[in-house]
Amino acid sequence: MRQPKVAIVCDWLVSRGGAERVISALAQLYPQAPIYTSIYNPEALPEFSEREVITSYIQKLPFAKSKHHLYLPLMPTAFEQFDLSEYDIVISSCHSCAKGVITKPRTLHISYCHSPMRYLWDSWHEYFANYGINPLLRSTARHLLHKLRIWDRLAADRVDKYLTNSRHVQERIQKYYRRESEVIYPPVETQFAIKPEQGQYYLAVGRLAPYKRFDLVVDAFNELQLPLVIVGTGKEEAALKKRAGRFTTFVGQVSDSELREIYSKATAFIFPQLEDFGITPLEAMSSGKPVIAYGKGGALETIEEGISGLFFEEQTPESLKEAVIRSQKINWQAEKIQKHVERFSRETFERAFSSYVSKEWEEWKKTMA
Repeated sequence: MRQPKVAIVCDWLVSRGGAERVISALAQLYPQAPIYTSIYNPEALPEFSEREVITSYIQKLPFAKSKHHLYLPLMPTAFEQFDLSEYDIVISSCHSCAKGVITKPRTLHISYCHSPMRYLWDSWHEYFANYGINPLLRSTARHLLHKLRIWDRLAADRVDKYLTNSRHVQERIQKYYRRESEVIYPPVETQFAIKPEQGQYYLAVGRLAPYKRFDLVVDAFNELQLPLVIVGTGKEEAALKKRAGRFTTFVGQVSDSELREIYSKATAFIFPQLEDFGITPLEAMSSGKPVIAYGKGGALETIEEGISGLFFEEQTPESLKEAVIRSQKINWQAEKIQKHVERFSRETFERAFSSYVSKEWEEWKKTMA
């Protein structure tokens, strides 16, 4: 019997992050599958250069590769225009509009949902407050988000089966889409680390965006007067540098090999934001380093308190400072921390995902017989 013909769909491929690592793992699982996406920047993600990547009309628009978020209103149409009629299985990796592709009745559409769009649902008020939307444009923006919210809810019903990255997101899928889903944790490079060294500084890694809450990390370490290294760039970079004292060092964007070295020399990793899952804490733990995390969201599923890290209860400098001081009294054991991360390996993800798709495809064929 012939193997089912598979297509992979994702929101965009313009920078490296957790969603892009999922696409990389899916591309390895299904080497013959083309990748459909709104925008692709091969300079930023050369690992896909040998793959067939099919982009939307947005690809040709000005600044699409660097300002992709400006084209969100066009993305529903872009994904609906993809012709996926020749495929038996469509796998969408989605935190935005990719799930909105239109498939034939006989096609099985499985969506790995990283999150229902936060800027449309539970966090849209925060996005308005944090991203400095021009007051003159706010009324138009609210109307646009209302229209996108309606489309997003309708598009969610086009998916046949949902997978997701955490129980935290599973609850949000049930809340906003009224759909059941199964959790398969996303792939983490658990062999990421080199041998851990004696800690020299505390570490935070990520995009310097408002919701990541690097501001409270900077404030806490200004008061603690402990060395802090921040890896990453983003719209908050200039403001954070102005806010930071002499104990904080910004190193910008670094290569994977440089990041491994930085992890290996950290005392502990600081994770101040609410995330649906969060891969950087697992990278830190794979380096044998404990994580001091805000005690909500996906972090509760990946960090074992007292073994691989600990939590602070409020997103305030005072709460973070108390957790840092508490962490200094714990005798952290790198081997135990690294052992804890093994269940999040890329191999575990690929095995679970492949098994799920094969099982659902067999069931799907029975309903189509």
